Amino acid sequence: MNQEILDEITKQDYLKIQQNIETFLKNKVSEKKADGVIFGLSGGIDSITIAYLASNVFGKNSLALVMPDPTVSPSNETGDALKVIGSLGIDYKLIDIGIIHKRYSNYLEPDQLALGNLRARIRSNIIYYYANLKNYLVLGTSDKSEYLTGYFTKFGDGCADLLPIVSLYKTQLREFAKALGVPNQIITKKSSPHLWKDHIAEKELGYSYEEIDSILYCIMDKKLSIDEAVKRTEIERKTVERIYQMYQNTQHKRILPERV
Repeated sequence: MNQEILDEITKQDYLKIQQNIETFLKNKVSEKKADGVIFGLSGGIDSITIAYLASNVFGKNSLALVMPDPTVSPSNETGDALKVIGSLGIDYKLIDIGIIHKRYSNYLEPDQLALGNLRARIRSNIIYYYANLKNYLVLGTSDKSEYLTGYFTKFGDGCADLLPIVSLYKTQLREFAKALGVPNQIITKKSSPHLWKDHIAEKELGYSYEEIDSILYCIMDKKLSIDEAVKRTEIERKTVERIYQMYQNTQHKRILPERV
């Protein structure tokens, strides 16, 4: 893998990026005549970065929903979320979705992936309930790496009114989080949507974010061909092709439903 590509990806003006995102959020919430913002907070880097941005812009007019399922959500992850809430002083609700998921699953045939995605969709339902109740806009937590590979649940964590960090690859997000003051233990821990027990993002994807970001950056941002991306990233061709195929196969997640 070519370190020069990673350096090119991560060498950004993060202060300017922060200013642009915060201005975007302020303008959109005002434009939509909303009273604030709401988001799901898991304890991972993506949602905690969103918490910092929401706190900076909206303060008490931001609501974090912490929604663990104790059967799969590590207690330290929920603990990290609550620590950040305490340090930022934002409003929050802690809702155990385990009983809701169990009730659903009593009527459904077992399948790890489908039942895992159901957890994300239950969370989305609850987020939009409170968004409706409080006239808040929903902030999505997808970064560019997850968005382009389709690594999110359709009508689950993919549901949002605004996507503040979707222009940042995961490797960029780590640097951005540092600039925001996110604790280092949050930045360095392995990303996971925790849709089932011992769920690790890079393990499920099959590739590191450094590989994913290098490939996507070359193909999507620099508009290189597959052959050129292989040469530029110094990553084997089958990996480059597989990451690009992830993008192609998940197009339906990023567009409105097909219409007659």
